[in-house]
Amino acid sequence: MSNAGQLRFRAGISDEPMPLSNQRDFVAALPVSSEIVERAMDRLLPVNGDPEVRLVEAMRYAALGGGKRLRAFFVLASSTLFSVAQIPAARVAAAAEFVHAYSLIHDDLPAMDDDDLRRGQPSCHKKFDEATAILAGDALQALAFEVLAHPDTHGDPAVRVQLVTALAQAIGPRGMVGGQMLDMIAEQRSLSIDETTRLQRMKTGALIAFSCSAGAILGKASDAARLSLSAYAHDVGLAFQIADDLLDVEGTAEGLGKTPGKDAAQGKATFVSLLGLERARDQASRLADQAALHLESFGPRGDLLKQAARFVVDRRV
Repeated sequence: MSNAGQLRFRAGISDEPMPLSNQRDFVAALPVSSEIVERAMDRLLPVNGDPEVRLVEAMRYAALGGGKRLRAFFVLASSTLFSVAQIPAARVAAAAEFVHAYSLIHDDLPAMDDDDLRRGQPSCHKKFDEATAILAGDALQALAFEVLAHPDTHGDPAVRVQLVTALAQAIGPRGMVGGQMLDMIAEQRSLSIDETTRLQRMKTGALIAFSCSAGAILGKASDAARLSLSAYAHDVGLAFQIADDLLDVEGTAEGLGKTPGKDAAQGKATFVSLLGLERARDQASRLADQAALHLESFGPRGDLLKQAARFVVDRRV
């Protein structure tokens, strides 16, 4: 890369097409998004001959093992709204997916949800061993922050600090990890609808919210634009979890790639157990419609994210 090209790259500018900028249909855009982030993750997780290579293999097994890559899609689609270059957006999308992979590794552990199946394959602790799985999860979380803090992610240190802070808040004690604690408490006592909503907003919704807002951070968007995406993310995150609860009741292990019915078996309160199937399905649909309304100010540029909200509640896997 020339000196001029390097300067443009470090400023978050690239001659590469903006991520998803030519896509108008969500169904076509999702695999494009997945390919972009898979390439980025593969580059960020190289295999070498170091003695600790087993750790890297476990990280790659968990992180590169497929999945819908919805969080990556949200990063890339929100980045497109603000003309963010592909490389910075792809790096942040990879960071979000690394964190998601770490959370799934730990969620499947015997001390947590104790699940032997993930994405249709043995969970990380079954493929390797429990200790290696824990370390792989820890390392993926650390790698996510390393990626966000690197100058290649954005030339402005203030933007990198915002990304690091936003992710830390999304996955810390008032975010994903706090939500996991509430999930464990739910095994001991019944939660109210308000408590269940808080649990899912923290455990699932917070990382989705980060992913939806990442493009606005990278693009140095206005406060109004950030608020619109934040409101969208809130509704999409909740709709996503309601849909997950529905799939846990109605899905199969083959279709889901994980063990269904575990929440009911453990006596956990879910949106389905609290609202019933039809009310839960109706609420998810209403949230998807509401999420789309938050994007009206973006015009046609927000169409992919609007379609994503509908996909979240209509999906069958």
